[in-house]
Amino acid sequence: MDAAHVRDKVRAFVTSNFPVADPSGLADETSLLDTGVIDSTGVLEIIKFIEEDFGIKVADDEMVPDNLESVAKVTAYVGRKRAG
Repeated sequence: MDAAHVRDKVRAFVTSNFPVADPSGLADETSLLDTGVIDSTGVLEIIKFIEEDFGIKVADDEMVPDNLESVAKVTAYVGRKRAG
């Protein structure tokens, strides 16, 4: 599964499960936390999605904004975990 496919799956999950005013206008780098698209509960939902859809165990020390706060960061995180 390439990065574009992962990004598309992440974007589809975010736009179908959280209130995104204009899904087509959501940039991959937009902070989902800072814009209020997700909150702490939303982070947990994204973690569950990553674990179930990509078969990746998200460790406690990996539950940080650098891995989870945008479509681009989730995509990069999944790519790193799948490569390692």
